[in-house]
Amino acid sequence: MRGDVNVSRELTSHDRTDVFLPQPVVAEIEYGLARLRRSARKKRLADRFEMVRGQIQRAIWTDEVSRAFGTTKADLERRGFRLEDFDVAVAAHALALNATMVTDNVTHTKRVGTLRVENWRD
Repeated sequence: MRGDVNVSRELTSHDRTDVFLPQPVVAEIEYGLARLRRSARKKRLADRFEMVRGQIQRAIWTDEVSRAFGTTKADLERRGFRLEDFDVAVAAHALALNATMVTDNVTHTKRVGTLRVENWRD
C-alpha cells in the first residue's frame, strides 16, 4: 500500500499465479481505510488497494487454514509467545498453502515453526 519500490519489484518478479492475498490482509486494509477521514490520501490509498485487489488472487479461508490456525496458535501459546490473531491467520494461510509469507514483521512471525518468511522491504 505504501508503494515501496523493493516490494513492487519483488511482486512483479513473481508470476501472478504464485502470489496470493489472504482474506485477513484484505480485512486489515479495509479497516485501515475505514479509519481514515475523507482526504486525498485516503482516495490514493483506496485507489491503490483497488488496483492491487484487481491484480492479486485471494487465498480463501478453508478448513485447512482453520486447522493450521488452531495448531499454530496453540503451539505459540504453549511456548509462551503471543501473536495477534490476524497475524496467526495470515501465517495459517501460508502454512495451509505451503507458501512463503511476505511480511515486514519477520521477528514475530519467525516464531511460527515451519513457516517460511520473507521481507520484501529490505
